[in-house]
Amino acid sequence: MRAMLKRNAQLHKFMAVPAILLFAFFFIYPLLRGIGISLTDSNGVTTPHFVGLDNFVQFWHDERARTDVRNTVYFALGSAPLLNVFGLLYALLLDRKFPLKGAVRAIVYLPAVISPLIMGYVWYFMLQPGRGFLFHALEQLKLGFLSGNWLGDSSTALLVIIVVNVWQFVGLTMVIYLAGLQSIPGELYEAATIDGAGYAARLRYVTLPLLYPSIQINVVTNIIGSLSVFDVIVAMTDGGPGYSTESLSLYILRMLYGSFTGYSTAVALILFVLIIVPVGLFLRLTKSREYEL
Repeated sequence: MRAMLKRNAQLHKFMAVPAILLFAFFFIYPLLRGIGISLTDSNGVTTPHFVGLDNFVQFWHDERARTDVRNTVYFALGSAPLLNVFGLLYALLLDRKFPLKGAVRAIVYLPAVISPLIMGYVWYFMLQPGRGFLFHALEQLKLGFLSGNWLGDSSTALLVIIVVNVWQFVGLTMVIYLAGLQSIPGELYEAATIDGAGYAARLRYVTLPLLYPSIQINVVTNIIGSLSVFDVIVAMTDGGPGYSTESLSLYILRMLYGSFTGYSTAVALILFVLIIVPVGLFLRLTKSREYEL
């Protein structure tokens, strides 16, 4: 028996080797290679020279770079919570039985399967002042005073992008919450109802605790997606007006095309840390909160 268990353990280790090799080749090696390039003045053409931490120091002395960090963080602080709140509300609503429930679910989820770049361009044309669909719709409703150049105003452009991003991807968050809701046994709700628990009490003491794995998945994926936002900004404002909506992902691309390969790689590592820190903290803080059916 012991010999069989030992052989199975060895077999499991052997079967893990391909996954480990792929992880090392596609993640560990590029990461180490990137760290090496970030410490040079590489421009992608001439022979690079070692410059130490100069690229990282230069980043924090660049006002445009600091603005991009603020834009990225503000976008994440606005987008990630809204995606989770509205995704959960949609899931709670669409988990009930009513006519055409499947069609409503499909309509809410449909935008998530469309490219963010394409969706961004659609909203860009819809929001054009004086000629966009929304402008004409407000005019027909006698609400023309509400229209304006929202994408051309630095005080509203980022907010509009957040709203568009939430509208597009709330369906994806909803689907994950729906899967979690449907895995909760109905007997638990029946028992809570018999004990006199109302809807709010059932939501607090039954639904949310058992929905925790779905909450964890959605929070982590939304943090990562929000901090690495790129497509929708390129389509709607291209980082403007000025640099008021430029994200770090867009900044990295522009620095790379500007032949600042070493510097752009350093910024990519900074973005990597900016993503991994909140995700790691969230997972650390929520590690002990595990609920089982």
